[in-house]
Amino acid sequence: MAGCLPVDRHRHPVFYDKKITQEVPTDTLVSEWAGYILRITGGNDEQGFPMKQGVLLPYRIKLLLSDSHSCYRPCRTGERKRKFVRVHLLSVVLVKQDEGEIVGLTDDVLPKRVNKIQCFFNLSKEDVGKYVVRRDPKIQCPVTPIRLQRPRHLKSLVCRRSEHQKEQKAEFDSDTLKAENLKMRIQKALYEKAR
Repeated sequence: MAGCLPVDRHRHPVFYDKKITQEVPTDTLVSEWAGYILRITGGNDEQGFPMKQGVLLPYRIKLLLSDSHSCYRPCRTGERKRKFVRVHLLSVVLVKQDEGEIVGLTDDVLPKRVNKIQCFFNLSKEDVGKYVVRRDPKIQCPVTPIRLQRPRHLKSLVCRRSEHQKEQKAEFDSDTLKAENLKMRIQKALYEKAR
């Protein structure tokens, strides 16, 4: 389970002087989180400048980065650029979980998409709504009659359009045939008149 955690110097001193991939116990953060352990996976500051492994300073610095470094993706081969790196908002991963549940973090780990709920509980399409934990189920991508009707409707539009085009082509061909016949009769009449 992963998430982001805003870090304040005075409220969260446990995260200071820590590096990426180090594990931090959450006993000092919140009393309800006792027994949990978080691993630092990255982060960024208020302006969006990323955290870089190996930078141990508490303020923003500018580094010359190339294609072999993280936090920079060059446009051309051999291109290098000076970029700011810093840390304020940490990305953390839950490594060890206690018996208690944290509301909104560890109690809601069920899948949300219909087909994943079906695979998780081995259900049919009609029974998916019964296995949602919340009172108001927010299932992503539910298969409804309108959702099934849409491709049928689009296919019928394509069929109708092609039939209409065939009718127009047949009408055009008959009109051109009539015009050619009329032209031939006029030419024949002029030819006979000229004799």
